[in-house]
Amino acid sequence: MSDPMAEIRASFFIECEELLESLQDGLQMMDDGSTDSETINIVFRAVHSIKGGAGAFGLDDLVQFAHRFETAMDEVRSGNFHPDSEAIRLFFTCADILGDLVRAARDDTPPPNDQIAPVLEKLDLLVGVEEEEDEDLDFTPMTLSLDLGDTPPLGLDDAGALADLPPLTFDTPVGKGFIISFKPENALYSSGNEPLYLFRALRDLGDLSVRCDISGLPALASIDPNCGYLSWALTLVTEEPEQAVREVFEFVDGLCALSISPLTDDNSALPAPEPEVTYPEPDVIPEIETKAAEAPVTQPEPAQTAPAQSAKSTGAPTQPRATVRVDLERIDRLVNLVGELVINQAMLSQSVVETGLPPNSPVSTGLEEFLQLTRDIQESVMMIRAQPIKSLFQRMGRIVREASASVNKEVKFHTDGETTEVDKTVIERLADPLTHMIRNAVDHGFETTEDRIASGKPSAGIVTLSAQHRSGRIVIEISDDGAGIDRERVKAKALEKGLIPEDAQLSDGDIDNLLFLPGFSTASEISNLSGRGVGMDVVKSAIQALGGRISISSQQGKGTTFSISLPLTLAVLDGMVVQVAGETLVVPLNAILETLTLTDQDLRQLGPETHVVQIRGGFVPLLDLGAELGYREPETSYVGATVLLIGQEDGNRAALAVDAIEDQRQVVIKGLEGSYGRVPGIAAATILGDGQIALILDPTDLVTQASGRTRVRAFPKALAG
Repeated sequence: MSDPMAEIRASFFIECEELLESLQDGLQMMDDGSTDSETINIVFRAVHSIKGGAGAFGLDDLVQFAHRFETAMDEVRSGNFHPDSEAIRLFFTCADILGDLVRAARDDTPPPNDQIAPVLEKLDLLVGVEEEEDEDLDFTPMTLSLDLGDTPPLGLDDAGALADLPPLTFDTPVGKGFIISFKPENALYSSGNEPLYLFRALRDLGDLSVRCDISGLPALASIDPNCGYLSWALTLVTEEPEQAVREVFEFVDGLCALSISPLTDDNSALPAPEPEVTYPEPDVIPEIETKAAEAPVTQPEPAQTAPAQSAKSTGAPTQPRATVRVDLERIDRLVNLVGELVINQAMLSQSVVETGLPPNSPVSTGLEEFLQLTRDIQESVMMIRAQPIKSLFQRMGRIVREASASVNKEVKFHTDGETTEVDKTVIERLADPLTHMIRNAVDHGFETTEDRIASGKPSAGIVTLSAQHRSGRIVIEISDDGAGIDRERVKAKALEKGLIPEDAQLSDGDIDNLLFLPGFSTASEISNLSGRGVGMDVVKSAIQALGGRISISSQQGKGTTFSISLPLTLAVLDGMVVQVAGETLVVPLNAILETLTLTDQDLRQLGPETHVVQIRGGFVPLLDLGAELGYREPETSYVGATVLLIGQEDGNRAALAVDAIEDQRQVVIKGLEGSYGRVPGIAAATILGDGQIALILDPTDLVTQASGRTRVRAFPKALAG
């Protein structure tokens, strides 16, 4: 039987990830210049919600840090402190540490205590908030006097009980608003919440009058510090809907008794309690306190019902979209089952074809509908696994901040296309490669601040991380406006290490690709970010393990761009099934521009062993797939051969010669890395409808690795003999 508290705790940490994402969004908007009250409230509410939930689970380290962060943000929210760029950078650091504390609590690992104290010290110094002391203080009790005008001060009788108070009337202007009764439970305080912050949030909505009910307060000697005895009656004059008022209390939902009633002429004047120990209330107030007394531990009215109520008054119904959290293992199991469904559908199609049934038979028609239904189910499941890449991009923002501080460079971080969706597995496995590339851009890519200013550039460098869908794949680019690749230096370092011969003739692209060689580095000094033996070769291997490719484009003095191309999913793809030398292969459909049959006029010989194909006034290299994979020698003639015109992300093309095209179908991807390692030119494998295993090609890698031999070299007879 599952532990309910464990499930609630797990839900809390999932919610924390969403709140941390919202926190980063708010801080980014502040960094971009948006310091309006709503943006600041986004940040404040995220920190406050994390603190409240952490208090409920006794996560003291998280509560204490969040409380200090929340206090600083409350100073910003109240207008006592106006953050500059330095302050916002510190807030980003606080958000990073808050995320570390959340994950440490989730994984039951030690918190990053060595980072916390210096940041809190900076925070207190910057915002001007005194650090709260926890040690006991020596003090002398003093008489407390509340000046109520003509009324006598509050005091204690001989028994130590509160003296009776005379009536006090709060006259509130009649208008649109609400009467609010708020009685916290003990759990509200133990979870780290404070009524003061709630009242300040209400004050932002309109004119607020607050009266505290101290009727439940015992004698001083009988007070339990773990209990809350106070309740409040509040009058809020506002044009905001009831939903906006309820949203203020959404963080303490279930931790208080709450009642909200519309403000009317009859209840606009709120008299104070009568001078009795129990402080009974006249008119509408007894009803409010009766509700609180009847259900001291009952959940308050769910906030979910508020939108409908608000819609009636505003005439603009806005029902939020319902969401559900599902364990990733369940989704993975569903994906695997859909994969098996695709394979079984292919087997069924193969069996129907072999029986020779006519295309218009009921079985064939039903099979076509089954095929479409299978595809729809597969696409729906893939959409469930797909997630916006935004969370990953936000993590990279932290890497930029930490890396720039480490090498003392001023760097700004921009993102584009963060709503682009990609398979969750791809997102998780991209984190390490992107982290290394971001650090590499900050450490190697940017000049010093002095050099940037001398060259006419802004003192702050810019790292841009973008994502977009292109040709059925996702393309992620990491670009900087730094110095670009010093190709002379790269070539010299390659020569020094013996990686290339002295007489090597290399293009700019060839030199750039030297950066991906194992152990290659141009770092002249060992820093915290470089010189540790982990180079771009590790990045390339990680990208290739995802079925992706990485390329570089650079302009000296202007900057460098690394482009990563990845499949949208690691589960299913549309492919073209082809025959080569008796072997069945699958070519991803999104890589094929067109198919054609070669004529004698299309072929041109280029050198003794290679051919090119003339297509629409241009020439593309001809590659014999059977020869490239080692199945056979090149053909003696390619006239009448079937070729697939392959398009690459960089715009280059190649013509891939095959023996025959069999079919176009959806196939399930089965990885080979775990059993066989990486095979050049091969992305994965699949199971076809007849049970046969077929290799899935990686066309771009195949073209890059190709020898280009489409003709057997004719040796002189003397050498051949």
